[in-house]
Amino acid sequence: MNMSSIGDLARTLMFQNRSTEIRNEIATLTDELATGRVADVSEHLNGEFSHLADIEHSLGRLDSFSTATAEAGLFASTMQRSLENLDQRTGDLAHSLTTIGSFGQDINRTQASAQAESELGAMIGSLNQSVAGRSLFAGVATDQVPLGSADTLLQEVRTAIAGSATADDAITAARNWFNDPTGFESVIYQGSTQSLAPLSVGKNDEVSLTLRADNPVIREVLLNTTLAALATDGAVGLNDAEQTELFKRTGAGLSKAQDDVIGLRAEVGHAEARIDQAEARNSASKSSLEFARNKLIGADPFEVTTRLQSVQVQLQSLYTVTARTSSLNLVNFLR
Repeated sequence: MNMSSIGDLARTLMFQNRSTEIRNEIATLTDELATGRVADVSEHLNGEFSHLADIEHSLGRLDSFSTATAEAGLFASTMQRSLENLDQRTGDLAHSLTTIGSFGQDINRTQASAQAESELGAMIGSLNQSVAGRSLFAGVATDQVPLGSADTLLQEVRTAIAGSATADDAITAARNWFNDPTGFESVIYQGSTQSLAPLSVGKNDEVSLTLRADNPVIREVLLNTTLAALATDGAVGLNDAEQTELFKRTGAGLSKAQDDVIGLRAEVGHAEARIDQAEARNSASKSSLEFARNKLIGADPFEVTTRLQSVQVQLQSLYTVTARTSSLNLVNFLR
C-alpha cells in the first residue's frame, strides 16, 4: 500500500495555497474579460512599451483637442447666435425707417425713434453676451463687458449732435464722434484692441475668432440706430422734414450695414465649419488609435472565457478533493 508522505497540516496548507492561486487567476481573468485588456501588459508585450507609449501620448493629445474643439464650437455658435440677433434687428429697423416716407406724421416719427432706442438696447445686450464667463466680442479682455450701456451711448451722441440744423449735419457729427479715439473707443467700447489668439483644434490646425464689438460694421449699425433713436429728440432740434430725412438716411445705412453683418456671420460660419471638420478628424484618429491599442494589449474574449471556464473547473475539483480528504478517518481507512 502506498502511503502519503505529506502530513495533514501540510496537505491543508497546500490546498489553501492552491485555492488562493486559482481564485487569483479567476479574478485576473474576470478583470480581463470585463476591461478587454490583458492584466499583465509588461509580460504581454515582452517589456517593449515604446509603441504603446506613443499611442497613449497621441490619445492624450486628442483628448486635449477634444476639449478645445468643444469650447471653440460653443464660443463660435454663441457668437453666431448673437450676430443672427443683430442681423434680424438691423433688418427690422431698416425696414421701419425706410417706410416712414417724407410725409410721415409726427406719431410715426416718434414711434420710429422709440423702436430704434429699444433695438439699440437689445443690440448692445446681444453683443455683450458671454460663454462660461468669457465675453464674446471683447478681444483678449474676455473678463470685460465689451460695450457700455445704451443710455450712455445715447447721451454721448446727443451731446455730439445737439444743435444740428440738418440730417447731414447730425450724421457728420455722430460719425466724427464714433471715429474719434476719445469718443466711441474710449467711452463705449470697453474691450481690448487685441483680438483673441487663434484656437488650436487639432495638429497644425487653428481657427480664428477675432471679431470684436469695435468692428467697423458693428459701429455702423450702432451709429445709424443711435441717430434714429435721437432723430425726434428735442435737444437735437431737427425740424420735421430733417427728422424724416434722417430716418431715410439711417434706414438706408442700416440696410447696407445688414449686408455687411451677413458677411460677418459668414466668417463665423466658416470657423464653425472648420471646427466641425477638426472634431470629425480628431474623432476618426482617436478611433484608429484605440483600435491599434486594443490590438496591442487587448484580451481575446473567447480565449479568456475558455481559460476562465477551465480554471473554474480546477477550483471545483480542488474543493471536491479537499472535502473528501477532510472526511477521511482511520475507521474508513481500515474498512
